[in-house]
Amino acid sequence: MTDVWKPTAVADRAAAVADAAERLTRAARDRQPCEPVRDVLGPTDISLAYAVQQQLTDNRLARGARVVGRKIGLTAPSVQRQVGVDRPDFGVLFDDMDATGLPAVPSELLLQPRAEAEIAFVLAADLDADDLDIDRVRAAVGHAVAALEIVDSRVAGWDITITDTVADNASSGMFVLGQERVTLEQFEPRDVTMRLHADGALASEGDGAACLGDPLAALLWLARTAREFGDPLRAGQVVLSGALGPLVPTPPGVTVRAEISRLGSVTATFSPMDPQN
Repeated sequence: MTDVWKPTAVADRAAAVADAAERLTRAARDRQPCEPVRDVLGPTDISLAYAVQQQLTDNRLARGARVVGRKIGLTAPSVQRQVGVDRPDFGVLFDDMDATGLPAVPSELLLQPRAEAEIAFVLAADLDADDLDIDRVRAAVGHAVAALEIVDSRVAGWDITITDTVADNASSGMFVLGQERVTLEQFEPRDVTMRLHADGALASEGDGAACLGDPLAALLWLARTAREFGDPLRAGQVVLSGALGPLVPTPPGVTVRAEISRLGSVTATFSPMDPQN
């Protein structure tokens, strides 16, 4: 799809942010996917797309949600090629996105969900220094757990470019964390292997190198980027570091289980849809 209108004036950019935010908000509220927002943002204006994401974040915080971390997306080269970019992106994790401990992931809250297995890092220290490097990032990690990120898109048919997904909170949905906590003294994230089963059948597999070559490299990218945006990563936050293998569709009723070497397993069952909805 070509770029119909790429705003340049400040007033035009503000109008584009408001338009895209309203479209994505309406899709989430009505549970009806919308058309891509690149017609108002353009296909490559990432700063404008992050402005939409920030507007949606502000709106969510105003309604009482609480930020609990971040997610890193577009870490796999194959996915980057698919949407025509050469860099990852990030989204915000809110407390109401955490499905850990629920009897089932609520399918009725999702539109077009897919699951991916990841390493989740839980920070024990802030990452707000000027000279962030891999050693500082490693030292800031309290522990890691196996995780399932449930990605979801408010854009119909997952018809996305970089601006569509960034504006849409990096296509975030929900997440589930495993119970086994492992420190970085006990394993190397880039060396893990992953197998993801859906209803008992192998559906995806991969390894730590699929995530920007090393999940810690992805964490370093996010820490630097978040600091540049004026909102550094903080102690206690969860960071979903990026997919270790291909995405798996998660229709209502399916059970997915990821096994990540050294980190154990994490399971999520998606609730059947209420026929009333």
